[in-house]
Amino acid sequence: MITFRKAHLLDAEEIIRLIAEYADEGLMLPRTLNSVYEGIWEYSLALDEGRVVGVGGLHVTWHDLVEIRSLAVDKGYTGQGIGARLVNILLGEARSLKCPRAFTLTYQVGFFEKLGFCLTQKEDMPHKVWKECLNCVKFPNCDENAMVKVL
Repeated sequence: MITFRKAHLLDAEEIIRLIAEYADEGLMLPRTLNSVYEGIWEYSLALDEGRVVGVGGLHVTWHDLVEIRSLAVDKGYTGQGIGARLVNILLGEARSLKCPRAFTLTYQVGFFEKLGFCLTQKEDMPHKVWKECLNCVKFPNCDENAMVKVL
């Protein structure tokens, strides 16, 4: 049975493992172990008998905007609704913060459209969003899609 909870410090290496599976294929951006430790409170996890099989992060960008980031599901568990459940958990956290909008930068447009996100122009996003892009391996040639959801 799949259970969900907030990440603990001891989960950091498993979070990196899941993200790296997709980052190595160029399907998502990598995270460093240091960045995961620094933002461990941002992550929610899906577990199967204690094993981390899904991860997603909620990053507060500004007073009216949060980012859904680092969403990854173990390849043996895809298609079971785990990713959608993680996104909904993160959106619930955003609502509890009284945040009116969430965004994501993604290659998985269809997945996020099913969850109510809409494509938007990257240029329409506030400059605050791009703070971390300066350290990205794809900067300045980002090919991810910006998507937004009103909460």
